[in-house]
Amino acid sequence: MDSLITAAARALAAGDPLGALKRIALRDDAPSLALRGVAMAQLGDFVRARTLLRRAMRAFGPKEAIARARCMVAEAEVALASRDLGWPAKTLDAARVTLEARGDRVNAAHARYVAIRRLLLIGRLDEAEHALAGIDPEPLPPALLAAHALMVAGIAIRRIRTKPAQAALERAGLAARRAGIPALMAEVENAWLLLRTPAARVLTHGEERRLLLGEVEALLASDVLVVDACRHALRRQDAVVALAGRPVLFTLARMLGEAWPADVPRNTLIARAFRARVIDESHRARLRVEMARLRTALGMLAGVHATKRGFALVPHGARPVVVLAWPIEEPHAAVLALLADGEAWSSSALALALGSSQRTVQRALDALATAGKVQSFGLGRARRWMTPPLPGFTTTLLLPAPLAGD
Repeated sequence: MDSLITAAARALAAGDPLGALKRIALRDDAPSLALRGVAMAQLGDFVRARTLLRRAMRAFGPKEAIARARCMVAEAEVALASRDLGWPAKTLDAARVTLEARGDRVNAAHARYVAIRRLLLIGRLDEAEHALAGIDPEPLPPALLAAHALMVAGIAIRRIRTKPAQAALERAGLAARRAGIPALMAEVENAWLLLRTPAARVLTHGEERRLLLGEVEALLASDVLVVDACRHALRRQDAVVALAGRPVLFTLARMLGEAWPADVPRNTLIARAFRARVIDESHRARLRVEMARLRTALGMLAGVHATKRGFALVPHGARPVVVLAWPIEEPHAAVLALLADGEAWSSSALALALGSSQRTVQRALDALATAGKVQSFGLGRARRWMTPPLPGFTTTLLLPAPLAGD
């Protein structure tokens, strides 16, 4: 490897893509093509980056297995950055196996981290945590140490565990400063913002208050009965009644929780839960049936008592009731939450992350675009959607991940 290639590689490792391109921008040999691809990825030109990396793989040829595997890992990272979540994971895993077999432990670890970051994006926390536990970060360079700590923090934040998240972010900050990469230090600071800005709203007695993530954690650990509108469940400490698949029951439970300790009139419950404009006796009969189902579902957490004008939620043990709601509540808020990271997403990637159909996501994007909340660029399969980050709160509780106790 000549001196220019070595200098360009060092510049890229330090987060200086322009310095790398000054040395190799006009070269078309395989190592230069690979480094140019990485440089273009760091500059945000993902389309050009993937083209260069694929040219480099062809130029290396089948006998240079390590170089080709490194290009595959780089292309997978570019796909992740451009939110192409459908990029074949088996290809990345094959590249990792090749690197491990040839003794390139650093790039093999990097391949694992790319796969784990994808799992985090689509909300598969158990798989991400299991994969992360199989990596010993101590022998790795500072940049990968920071990446490891950021992923540990990301899992802890999604699980609403603030102390482990803070400890991991402190480690990430130390490692990022040792690495001296500005983009990595900015990523750590952005992660800290998730803990410093409101993550949810709590509704009680007709009043609303915003909570930081640590306050959400304290609320879920308390003896309060929480009507959790973020995950459509009722919970008290470790006891959870999931109503995500029963929207009518959850709507009724939320209305009762917002009114607690008062009751809610029958006609109000019917109009909102059943979306009825004209109320008749059949609606009242259905309300009695649904309230009986809700009473059975809540079990030992709370009872539902009939009053003269409606129904009231009565938690067992005279505990207070609060409603935990998303930081924003509007149609398609979950789509906005994913787009709030400032990256350009495809509709297929959004569908994969949300566990929804691509057509459903496309309808949501069209509605948001009509309202001026998102914008798109590109055509066909290259079409991407994005929006500026939403100010004033974090979207942690909108992301596809379970809360503690799920």
